[in-house]
Amino acid sequence: MMDFKKEFIDVVLVPAGLLIMLIYHLFLLYKYFHQPLSTSMGYENNDQRIWVTKILEGDNVSRGLGVISSNTSAAMTLASISLTLSSLIGVWISNLPSKFFPIQMIYGNTSPSMNSIKYICLLTSFLLAFSFFVQSARHFIHSNYLLSTPGASDKGTVKKVERAVQRGSEFWALGLRALYFGLNIMLWFFGPIPMFVSSVLMVVILYCHDIRKSEYDNLHDVLLIY
Repeated sequence: MMDFKKEFIDVVLVPAGLLIMLIYHLFLLYKYFHQPLSTSMGYENNDQRIWVTKILEGDNVSRGLGVISSNTSAAMTLASISLTLSSLIGVWISNLPSKFFPIQMIYGNTSPSMNSIKYICLLTSFLLAFSFFVQSARHFIHSNYLLSTPGASDKGTVKKVERAVQRGSEFWALGLRALYFGLNIMLWFFGPIPMFVSSVLMVVILYCHDIRKSEYDNLHDVLLIY
């Protein structure tokens, strides 16, 4: 009976951990679309709209280009790190028979097929993170072109710059979320229990980071863009 529980504990705890993460992010997505100022991402989007407007109105384009260039460099750096980790995982997969830590320390399914699933899930997370960071850099580069366009202070161009900066920030956030999922999956190599505990703790930490206490904090900042 003990062998049965140890063999199939992954079937219970791993989907439960992923489901907790998925439900939380669906909840966050709902808040982001319906009550954006109650989330950190929505509030940051509002700050970015104000920033773009002030940059174009105050003729501080060079300063704005420097900020966007920094964001682009950060996105490309994380994209490179994600791609490098994906390559390392590929090498790891090709050496499946080798043991990197004692199997006796893992309470869960340690069969070769289960290990292959773990590697594939981890590789998928890092590849998704790479894709999201590349898209983030693409939108930041596009906003760079828009911001440096002569006479880019008309309302239509301002909206385009705002949209490009916000899309870059959103893909940046998606890339980070993919890395968070990858961290949980990485702990799965040490067993389903660490993975499940990590999922619960990560949801608690992300909730404290993502959800704002009041939707109406600094409401005058919102009115500045209208």
